[in-house]
Amino acid sequence: MIVTSNLCKSYGDRTLFEEVSLKLNRSSRYGLVGANGSGKTTLLEILAGDEAATEGSFNIPEGARMGVLRQDRFLEDEAKILDLAMMGDALVWKALEEEKRIVEEGAGDAHKLAELADVIRAHDGYTLKARATSILVGLGIPEEAHARPLATLSGGFKLRVLLAQVLVGGPDVLLLDEPTNHLDILTIRWLEKFLNAHEGCVLVISHDQRFLDNVATHILDIDYGTVTLYHGNYTAFVKEKREERERQQAEIERIEEVIAHKQSYVDRFRYKASKAKQAQSRLKQIEKIEVPELEETSRRTPVFKLEVGRPSGRDVLEAAGITKSYGEKRVLTAVSLVVRRGERVAVIGPNGIGKSTLLKILAGKLDEDAGTVRWGHETRVGYFAQDHREILDDPEATPLGIMKAACPTEPESAVRGRLGRMLFSGDAVNKKVGLLSGGEAARLLFCRILVEEPNVLLLDEPTNHLDVEAIEALAEALVAYEGTLILVSHDRWFVSKIATRILEVLPGGRNDFPGTYEEYLARCGDDHLDADAVAQKDKASRSRAKAEEPAAQASGSSWEEQKKKRNRLKELPARRDKVVASIEAAESQKRDIESRYCEPGFFERTSKEDVAALDQRQKELDARIEALMGEWEAIEKELAEGG
Repeated sequence: MIVTSNLCKSYGDRTLFEEVSLKLNRSSRYGLVGANGSGKTTLLEILAGDEAATEGSFNIPEGARMGVLRQDRFLEDEAKILDLAMMGDALVWKALEEEKRIVEEGAGDAHKLAELADVIRAHDGYTLKARATSILVGLGIPEEAHARPLATLSGGFKLRVLLAQVLVGGPDVLLLDEPTNHLDILTIRWLEKFLNAHEGCVLVISHDQRFLDNVATHILDIDYGTVTLYHGNYTAFVKEKREERERQQAEIERIEEVIAHKQSYVDRFRYKASKAKQAQSRLKQIEKIEVPELEETSRRTPVFKLEVGRPSGRDVLEAAGITKSYGEKRVLTAVSLVVRRGERVAVIGPNGIGKSTLLKILAGKLDEDAGTVRWGHETRVGYFAQDHREILDDPEATPLGIMKAACPTEPESAVRGRLGRMLFSGDAVNKKVGLLSGGEAARLLFCRILVEEPNVLLLDEPTNHLDVEAIEALAEALVAYEGTLILVSHDRWFVSKIATRILEVLPGGRNDFPGTYEEYLARCGDDHLDADAVAQKDKASRSRAKAEEPAAQASGSSWEEQKKKRNRLKELPARRDKVVASIEAAESQKRDIESRYCEPGFFERTSKEDVAALDQRQKELDARIEALMGEWEAIEKELAEGG
């Protein structure tokens, strides 16, 4: 569907990528990944015809329909939501509107009406309204809202209408720039299913690893100044790229060892008459050996050094009866939450359900209509806002100025060091906040939060705008964080890496689950529900919780005890793997001893003391293997009973 030939894009002396020759096929879905600023959006814009390539060319078959989701495009606020979605099938929409005009004017142009009807039928046009309605509902916009103007929706839902418009046209080539931004987990799951059923060629930019794993059949990686094609999803790409890098490093080390060995011979014998000729020969060999250079990756990883200034008390937060409305719309109703030190709580649920509002109330940025928020002893709260302008509210400020104000006693060199760990260096420290990209603003906000050394973190969609390397680094830092975390995120990979407790907020209430996201999904049975199953699942989960409560009380199993049991069960697979590895290592040592016994002349050349020592070692290994096998069987039994 798309063929590129020696494609290159440069800005002055800076080259984003060059010599890009690819063939992107129909029915394949390509995830486009790379560091922020590497050229992902630029490549998509070139293929969409919005940007010119510096060199090279590309070809898309004539007549192929193209759908493009751009991050900087907006729709008319006065237009009806359903009409905007239907406009995605431009040919049919135009024919339907012309047919409607002729009928309303009573022009009676039967020939023209027949031509329009042929066009509409040929492109399945009489189902356009139904298709647009289905896609809007799938993207979380209820049918009763479809006749309203776009202006009645919030910014995030307006972007959903834009996405719907792109999908409705049934394009042969689908180019999507960060389609999961502003989508909740349910809607992302719907989009995954839609794209997996799409028969055209899909090229999608995303930092959501779980999304790429579930959708991509190939990965296009922008790095080392070019674009490389990998087969498989994101996880397969990461493994293959890492292994290729390790092979390159190993080859360089091998060549350097050869050179070092030859150089050692030269240094030892070059001035010895009997060896001088051989030394000179090796010197010439060294000169002919080429050591390949290991190309420098464009990927840069920030350092999130999350330190706790002082531990909080055991009881961190007690929120009771939190209620909040915006005009006539009630978003939170009597929400209560108790959080203890060290918990990592992920708050998930559909957009518009009040997750961000809850975090703002907990952070003291918004007043509740009813209820109370009580923070525990010695709590120190750091708040990351989804809208960075809530915190970085001066567009004329600079990263250096903001961090100097946050660290008034530190010398400028130390402040610049903090900024450097967040990838701000050189002139970037003096860039105005109003000109920062989303990723830069997010990193600056974290840089400021880290100074406070909070023992509680409230994070509202922290992965939006961060690239994959930054998301992975943040996840590792949060896992090692010794404080308490309350997190709102739609990034399932991120949540699954971090959360030890899931709080799902639903229209009919909430589901508070003491366990990881993977354990929660195992309980729910899907990753992560179809949108039309929310009500049924909500009802079922609450009924199940109600039914399980008396049983838990009867058995004397408290919430804390259940949590300890789940944590133990979670640790058992890792323990089992270590035991199995120890068994294999012991058996390998035993086989080595047995193979030595079988060597010709072993007993003739080996002293009695050494043979006795080997016999003793063999007995020790037998005892160790027997003990390890017993431990392995006990773990397997506990896992089976716990499952």
